Formats: sequence, structure tokens, C-alpha cells
Amino acid sequence: MTDDEAKAWIESMERAAKSGVDPTAAKMPLAEYGDLNLSGAIRGLAAKTTDPYLAGWRKRVKPTLGHLPVRMITYGVVDRAATGWIAYGYSKSTIKNSLAMLVRVMEQAHRDELISRNPARITGWQREFELAEDELDDPRSLALPGWPTLVQLADALVARSANEFPDWGNIVKFMASTTARIGEVSGV
Repeated sequence: MTDDEAKAWIESMERAAKSGVDPTAAKMPLAEYGDLNLSGAIRGLAAKTTDPYLAGWRKRVKPTLGHLPVRMITYGVVDRAATGWIAYGYSKSTIKNSLAMLVRVMEQAHRDELISRNPARITGWQREFELAEDELDDPRSLALPGWPTLVQLADALVARSANEFPDWGNIVKFMASTTARIGEVSGV
């Protein structure tokens, strides 16, 4: 952290304290803050919605982001969390419920003036979800376009290996050409 960043942080903490924000809440981890304010965050939810939202909070949001202070939750952090959940294979509704609960907790933080805007209101994650589904439906979409690309990949591996060991490139080309697995290649 630079001196200017440190001064800006101190000034933001002083402004927060002057506006009545509890200094301990200003640096509180998301999991602790959310648990303390859960009743306010779920206020007004239908009973059938509460359970999936709380499951998203407990099983995804807290393990992924709970260690971070509320004020360090950014759009990018939330976006990377959602991308990770997509990659892990969670369903669209599971991710939606998890993000919705995070939005509600961060709205409470916004009302408490811990943050100036809600960074959990991300967009575009549904498109990433669809791309991941497309790759599962069409595994060829992940394939290399041709032999020259494979040779380029193998050469790059050799160039980055210890002592530029040429057989790493040969192994990559052998595996791609025969669809052999690493255990089979080790046997050869």
C-alpha cells in the first residue's frame, strides 16, 4: 500500500466514524458482518425463498468471500467468485440464490454506510454460465484447431522447461496424437 492509499483509507475511516459507523464494523469480515445482520438482510423474503438464499450464504458466499473485510468486497471479487462457482459446476439457480443473498447483505452494508455502492450487483455471469454449458455440450470447442497449433504448444513447453528438455514436446505430441493418458505415456 502506498502512502497516498494509506492516507485515503484513514480519511475514509474517519469519515465513516463521523457518520456514526462503528469502526469495528468497518473492518469486519463479510462472514461475521453478514451473520450479525442476517435478519435484516432476509427481511421481507418469502419463506420458500429464505432457505435457498441462506444455503447460498452458508455454502458458497461465506467459504468463498467470508474472510474478506466488507469494504474489500469489489465487483471484481464478486465476479471471480461467480466464475469459480460456474467452473465448479453449480446450477444457474444455485448461483443466482447465492448472489442474491450476497446482494442483500451488501445492501445492508450500504445502508450502514460501510460501502458507497453495492459491488455484488454483477452482470454477465449468466453468459459465462451459458459458455460453460456450451463447452460441456461440445467438447470439440476446446480442441486445438490443428497440428501446427499443437506443435507451437509443444515448442513453447520445451522452451519453458528446465534445460529446454525436448522430450516434453514429444510427449505432448504423442499424447495428442494417440489420446494416451499420462499413466500410459509413463509406461511407454
